[in-house]
Amino acid sequence: MAKKFSWKQNLIVLWFGTFMAGIGFSEVMPFLSLYVDTMGHFTKGQLSLYSGLAFAASYFMTAIVSPLWGKLADKTGRKLMLIRASAGLAVIFFLMGTATNVWQLIIYRLIQGVFSGYISNANALIATQVPKSQSGQALGTLVTGNVSGTLLGPLLGGTLASIFSYRLTFIITGFLFVLVFFCYYVFSSRKL
Repeated sequence: MAKKFSWKQNLIVLWFGTFMAGIGFSEVMPFLSLYVDTMGHFTKGQLSLYSGLAFAASYFMTAIVSPLWGKLADKTGRKLMLIRASAGLAVIFFLMGTATNVWQLIIYRLIQGVFSGYISNANALIATQVPKSQSGQALGTLVTGNVSGTLLGPLLGGTLASIFSYRLTFIITGFLFVLVFFCYYVFSSRKL
């Protein structure tokens, strides 16, 4: 007998996923320019430029690919897009932790933007599953996951970087996205 899933279970799983995604995206921000600085002997101007490029790269690519992922999600389903985003982000954060020069890091940050869409697909999925009478509460609850994670991310990232290293913090963040992938894959509704 198949187990029955509800939108409430999906909300819990997606809240956790958006919380972890918020942590993952904001966790590396406090030390990204310091990480760039470890990859070469840069002047102040070069460091500012490369840090800015590394920071902006993922957002730039996200702006380009988001409509494409949204269109694909409409055709194939949001579950596939959530799995794609979490698995892709796990791999790319591991790779960012192994970058040996600033150009690799910038390219990896561009690829991070390609794997965007976890939070927007989570919002869209909940919006389509929840009864209208409870949609405001459900969407508001989901937003608290992302906001809470985004608020805690810099504190966690700075702490991890000071205890371990910049590189290891990227790898730990990759593990967070592996956890998001498995939680969503295992505990979400099968009919999405």
